[in-house]
Amino acid sequence: MSIGANVFSNSRVWLLLLGWGLVMGCTGLATQPPAGTGPDRAPALSQSQLQALAQTPDPVVTALAKSKTGNPEQYQVWGKTYRVSASAEGYQAEGNASWYGVKFHGRRTSSGEPFDMYQLTAAHRSLPIPVFARVTNLHNGRSTVVKINDRGPFHDDRIIDLSYAAAVKLGFAYNGTARVRVETLTEPENRVAPAPAKDARYYHAGSFATAAEAQAALQQMLLLEAVSGQVVALGTGGYALRFGPVSSPAKSERLRALLLTLDIGLPKLVLGR
Repeated sequence: MSIGANVFSNSRVWLLLLGWGLVMGCTGLATQPPAGTGPDRAPALSQSQLQALAQTPDPVVTALAKSKTGNPEQYQVWGKTYRVSASAEGYQAEGNASWYGVKFHGRRTSSGEPFDMYQLTAAHRSLPIPVFARVTNLHNGRSTVVKINDRGPFHDDRIIDLSYAAAVKLGFAYNGTARVRVETLTEPENRVAPAPAKDARYYHAGSFATAAEAQAALQQMLLLEAVSGQVVALGTGGYALRFGPVSSPAKSERLRALLLTLDIGLPKLVLGR
C-alpha cells in the first residue's frame, strides 16, 4: 500500500490479518478455500485454474531502481515507527508468511504499481522496494521468486505478505499462513529447475470425493514426513494424492509404510508423474 498524504489509507494495513490467517493455507497444491465473508478472500477459481496458477513461472530477476514512493527513511503505522533499510543486499530471514487477495486487487501498492493477486509479488516492512526475493515454504520445500513492491504486514508474528498467486504456488493458500525463508535476490538468477529424471517414481494413494478431504489427508501426511506432495484430480472423478519423486529404496519404503499406517489408501508406485 502506497505511502503518501494518506499514509496507508485504503490499505490492507488495518486488516492484515485480524484472524484471516486462521482461514487459509496448506501444503501441496492449494485447493479452493471456502468463500469468506471476512475482510479479504480468495478469488473463485476452478481446480484447473488453481493448477495453472500453481505453475506460474518465476519472474526474471533484474536490477531494479528504487521506487520514488514507498522508500522513506522511516514511516509510522498504528503508532509504531518502521525504518526502511538502505540496502537489500544479503537479507535473509525466517518467519511466518500470510497472503492478500480479492480485497486489494487493483489497489495502488507502496511502489505505485497496482496490486495484482495473480502475479508473484509481496509486501515487506523494511526492505527497499522494489526488490526480488526467493521465498521458500519450510514445511514442504516449495519456493518461488516474488517482486516485493508493497509495505506490510504490520503484525509482529509475520515477516512477509504474499500475493494470492504466490501463496498458491507455495502450497499454503488454503489456510493462509506458513513458515517461510525469505532471501533477497540482488543479482540476476539463471537457475533452471532440473526436470525430473525419466525413471523418477511417484507414489499415488487414496481416493477422495472432494478436494478438501484429499487436502486434509495430505496435511496429515506432511506433518509426519518432509516430502513433496500434491492433490491431483482423477480423470474418473474425485481426487488422490501424489508424492515424490521417490529418490531411494529406503525413502520409498518409509513413504509406503506411512501411507499404510495412516490408512490413506493402498499406495501405488508409478513411473513418471
